[in-house]
Amino acid sequence: MLSAPPVLVVSDLHLDREPGPTLSAFLRFLDGPARGASSLYILGDLFEYWVGDDAGFAAAEQLADALSSLPMPVTFQHGNRDFLLGRAYADRAGMELAPEVLPVELEIGGALFMHGDSLCTADTEYLRFRKVVRHPDWQQAFLARPLDERIAEAERMRGVSRGAGRMKASEIMDVHPDAVAAVLRGHERALLIHGHTHRPAIHHFQVDGQPCVRCVLPSWDELPGYLSVDAGGPRLLTLDGRNYPVESGLPADPA
Repeated sequence: MLSAPPVLVVSDLHLDREPGPTLSAFLRFLDGPARGASSLYILGDLFEYWVGDDAGFAAAEQLADALSSLPMPVTFQHGNRDFLLGRAYADRAGMELAPEVLPVELEIGGALFMHGDSLCTADTEYLRFRKVVRHPDWQQAFLARPLDERIAEAERMRGVSRGAGRMKASEIMDVHPDAVAAVLRGHERALLIHGHTHRPAIHHFQVDGQPCVRCVLPSWDELPGYLSVDAGGPRLLTLDGRNYPVESGLPADPA
């Protein structure tokens, strides 16, 4: 019996307002490996920032045309940079909007898809900020502002975020093992796929004595790549189909 076409998963493209090399690479991916997939999942931070579906940024509109022409379903999950992406743009791009924690049935069993920022529970400063900007009242007020003001505020927030990130220990900005265990336990799943941390790897560990796997997606502004999942299991790949290079000696998540 032939295996079903793979499910492909990407995140953290951080596309700018204008077309550039990363968009070109993603368009090649959509016209190449993605054409042989059963479905495509985009787990957040598709864009460097999002200030509203009415912005009409050139890169976003070009991408919408390409995504809407794909022959398979495309699902988008919000990240920490493009959490304001709404139904209007998703419809133009032919994407389904997913909840923050998305259970998915794969050929190898059940999985959870997340962007991953909510799992960084040691970064309490970020989680406080996240609670503010994810509130419907804040979002409604922000989207009501003139477009030039929204862009200026997004640029300011991006600068603050980059500065804060340089000051924090890398462990603080990584997912916390307890948060990973809790979400897998709560959804009765053994496979977690997420982005956000820019630390591509496939971790094997245990939760309550049960074997689990955590797949971390790569950032495209560092080295483009994607996760392919079929009957043979998950594989991190570069755009030319090679195994994605990850750090040697990466520790497994503690039990």
